[in-house]
Amino acid sequence: MSERGPAVDGDATVSRRRRHTRERLLDAAFDLFADEGVDATSIEAVCEHAGFTRGAFYSNFDSKYALLLALAAREHERRLHELRGALAVAQQECVQCGTLDIDALARFLDVLLGRLSDDRRWRVINAELTLLAMRQPEIARHHHDLDRQMTDEVADEMERLLPMLRRRLVLPARQVLRVLAAGYLADLSTADLSGDPQPAARAREQAATWLPTLVDRLSEPT
Repeated sequence: MSERGPAVDGDATVSRRRRHTRERLLDAAFDLFADEGVDATSIEAVCEHAGFTRGAFYSNFDSKYALLLALAAREHERRLHELRGALAVAQQECVQCGTLDIDALARFLDVLLGRLSDDRRWRVINAELTLLAMRQPEIARHHHDLDRQMTDEVADEMERLLPMLRRRLVLPARQVLRVLAAGYLADLSTADLSGDPQPAARAREQAATWLPTLVDRLSEPT
């Protein structure tokens, strides 16, 4: 037993160090991909930005595109965690308001969107990832899997939420989600391209004019 103890501790230390290295490489990639673009960023630049050698890079990732996909997986997970927290806050607000009409629904959606972070840099990276996926089948497969996972999990959250609002969807949750997301992302893209200093706030303002009505039409009282 005494011989195994140090080995386990050593393995744990190596594991922590490796996770730390991996996170620093992902953080460096996030900065450079957002500022310079994926194609314009070299592995050497990522290593220099993170303070590591190429050996450290290749002990964690097979290629720059493997790094990009790992970054996408991390950011999707972060945003899903954030969404769950936002849903919990918005649900509490809805319970406190005591009504279930379209005004309450508008309030719920405003609170929900207001709790989500405005990360324009990730939107830039994600847009480039989508373009790369359209050109490269291998990236497309991974990108599609991430997108499907996110859609499925958010749709599941939506299906759990609707009974609390005493409503049910008239279409499958995944179809409703894609319609709502497409509209909101269009408003967000318009705000980004207009140079608005607060694109998320502008998109929420625009969404408030149509989102509650659309949700009202795509669902019905139980």
